[in-house]
Amino acid sequence: MKVGFVSLGCPKNQLDTEVMLHEVAAAGYEITPEETEADVVIINTCGFIESAKKESIDNILDIAWLKKHRSLKAIVVTGCLAERYRESILDELPEVDAVLGVGSIHNIVEAIEAVTVKKKKGSKCKYTSFEDKETVRLGGDRILTTADYTAYLKIAEGCDNRCAYCAIPAIRGKFRSRPMEELIAEAKQLEALGVRELNIVAQDITRYGLDLYGEYRLADLLHKITEATEIPWIRLLYCYPDKITDELVAEMRDNDRILKYIDLPIQHISDRMLKAMNRHGDKKMICDVIAKLRREIPDIVIRTTFIVGFPGETEEDFEELCEFVKETKFDRAGVFTYSREEDTAAYDYPDQIDEQIKQDRMDLLMREQLEINEANNQKMLDKIITVLCEDYDPVSEVHFGRSAADAPEIDGKIYFRAEGRIAPGSFVKVRIREVVDYDLIGRALTSNNN
Repeated sequence: MKVGFVSLGCPKNQLDTEVMLHEVAAAGYEITPEETEADVVIINTCGFIESAKKESIDNILDIAWLKKHRSLKAIVVTGCLAERYRESILDELPEVDAVLGVGSIHNIVEAIEAVTVKKKKGSKCKYTSFEDKETVRLGGDRILTTADYTAYLKIAEGCDNRCAYCAIPAIRGKFRSRPMEELIAEAKQLEALGVRELNIVAQDITRYGLDLYGEYRLADLLHKITEATEIPWIRLLYCYPDKITDELVAEMRDNDRILKYIDLPIQHISDRMLKAMNRHGDKKMICDVIAKLRREIPDIVIRTTFIVGFPGETEEDFEELCEFVKETKFDRAGVFTYSREEDTAAYDYPDQIDEQIKQDRMDLLMREQLEINEANNQKMLDKIITVLCEDYDPVSEVHFGRSAADAPEIDGKIYFRAEGRIAPGSFVKVRIREVVDYDLIGRALTSNNN
């Protein structure tokens, strides 16, 4: 029997897909990348905000077409949408045969058997499993869906921050760190598979260790991973500004294999908005953290995200945010419009903002950030930078990859020509010659792989 997978949403969700892939393959099923060839398709959904929910539902309906017009026998829905709408998903999407919550990913083989073996006997079986998400075993053996040279390491699950706009605590549960020994062993396994870039992820990696060890232990974890492996690039994603400890700053500064890159979601800068969002800390704290990072690590690349159109956001609040962005000049930034989500505190807030105003504010802030990005990229002209080669495009006859300043999937690319073909996963020195929007164009100084 052939099983296909569709994985939606964030890298943290992608890791759950990788665990399920391993369990399905270990049970003897054939994994196929082509949904049209599959007997069963597993859709690991996102349900964080409205656009993600729509994408998940659209994918379910697209796959459902195969049940009617091809040989597809069953659809299994897992992930955040399944967890969040467990009571209604089978009623509203009758094409779905099985629904598994985020605590039930290790039951994936049982779900497949329930909706295929029993159906062969003429049953109209529907399968559901919603085990306690806060007691489920975290991690597990995986089949990587990333390129061989890069991987994600999820060091914790859930979130305790309780931001007013966010449904993640309701979907994923309270924050739970994975034991340090388990993470070090997994990093070593990934290195043995050829991984040269390790991206550390969780809903909030800076909280790591507080529940297990009674204190923040991210700096210690990073140090021990670099002692136990020789992975050259280790990248930090999803760090909260109120938990940036002196120890973490020192480890980033002094450890050459911790990339000078940090993803620091800020969301807003107006104290009034930060309080309404239930964010920890205020404008002064955020500014102090940014100043400390840039003082201690002068070449650090700071990426952030903002939410515009949160209930009650005034023109003055938005102008304050715009001025902050202009003055601070973040290296990378994403801007999102507020999504009103049930089961969050902000859902019932008064003074909800008109959708067009939200969109206008997002467009304006993105234009401000684009100007900053263009100015930063102009500074890269004629510089020589190290690039992790990702692949080669035979049509344009150029290689492409990323620098230490570019996280996979979310940041820009570097396109470059070389004398010979460079293997994906190789590091190469590239001299930058041109800038095109968010991307850089250059030429490799050498074709020798290292």
